[in-house]
Amino acid sequence: MRNLLEIQKQLLPDLMETLKRRYTILHQIMLSDIIGRRTLAASLDMTERVLRAETDLLKSQGLIEIESVGMRISPAGRGLLDMLEPVAKSLFGLDELEEKIRTAYGLSKVIVVPGDCESSAFTKRELGRAGARALLGVMREGDTVAVTGGTTLAEMADQLTPPISPSYKDAWIVPARGGLGESMEIQANTIASTMAKRIGANYRLLHVPDLLSEDAYQSLALDSNIGEIVRLIRSSRIIVHGIGDAMEMTRRRKLDELTTADIQGDGAVAESFGYYFNEEGKVVHTMLTMGLRLEDILRTEVVIGIAGGGRKAKAIHAMLRFGQEDILVTDEAAAVIIGKEIDETASLIG
Repeated sequence: MRNLLEIQKQLLPDLMETLKRRYTILHQIMLSDIIGRRTLAASLDMTERVLRAETDLLKSQGLIEIESVGMRISPAGRGLLDMLEPVAKSLFGLDELEEKIRTAYGLSKVIVVPGDCESSAFTKRELGRAGARALLGVMREGDTVAVTGGTTLAEMADQLTPPISPSYKDAWIVPARGGLGESMEIQANTIASTMAKRIGANYRLLHVPDLLSEDAYQSLALDSNIGEIVRLIRSSRIIVHGIGDAMEMTRRRKLDELTTADIQGDGAVAESFGYYFNEEGKVVHTMLTMGLRLEDILRTEVVIGIAGGGRKAKAIHAMLRFGQEDILVTDEAAAVIIGKEIDETASLIG
C-alpha cells in the first residue's frame, strides 16, 4: 500500500488531497466519539457546505453514522482507519520528519501526529493517545513509572486503555514531583492515580508543594513517609514528562519578579522536572523540588517526552539538545519547526 501511495502522489496529487481530507474527517469523528457538523467544521477550518458533502459521502459508504445528536464513526469506519494507520504518516509526509528528528538526536523513536495541538483539541487528544501507546509499548510488569503534570499528560492519562496483557498489577505509577497549586486535573498526583487505575497498576502520591524553601525541603527530607515515596520515584525505570515554555512556567509557578528576570536573563527557553534549560539544552536554573533530581533523569532507562504546538518548538528542541530523551511524541506544528532548525544547523556545518 505504501508503494501505491507513492505512485498516487506523483500521478494523482489531487486524489491525495481528497484522501487526506477524508481521512482527517473520519479520524476526528473517531476521536470525538460523537460530534456535530458545525463543531467539526470549525475545528477543521472547513465550511459546513463542504463538510456536509464529505460526510454525506462517508455516510453513504457506511463509514459514519449520523444521528440527531451528531455524527459518530461506524465499525466499518473504525476498521478502515485501522487499515490506513500504517500508511497515514506517509500520507501526511510525517514519516520522513520523524526519521530526520530521530537520526539527528539519536532517539529510539519519534512519533509525530498531524496538526497543531495549540489550535485543535482533536490534535491534543491524538497527542495523548500516541503518548499512551508509546508508554505501553515500553512498559513491563513490575516497572515504576514517574509522570509529571500538565494538560498534555492529563490527556495521555485519559487515553490509556486497559491492556489485555501483560498485567501491571505489580507496577507502580508515581508523580515525578510535587504539585504546582493548579487545577487538580493536571497535577502529577492526579495523573499518576488516573493512569494507574486505567491499567490496573499501583500508585503512590507525593503530597508536597512543587516549589520549596530550603527549610521546608530539609524538614520534608527527614520525614520517613515522604522519604519512602521519594526513593520509589527516584528508582523509576521510565519517566514520562511534558515540556514547558520557560516563561510560561515562571508564571504558573508564580515566581517573584527577581527570580523570573534571572531565569530570562540566563536565556532559559524550556522547563521540565523543575529545571530550566537554554537553547543549547544546558541547565541554567534549578528549582528546589522534592522528587526527581537531574542525576535520577540521567540514569533512567527510558525517558519519554510529550509536547506539541508551534510555540513550544523551541522548548522541545532545547530538551532534545539536553540529550536524555529516548522517545519523543510531538505534533506536526512543532516537528516542522524542529526539522527546519535541524536543516539550518546542517547547512551551517556543511
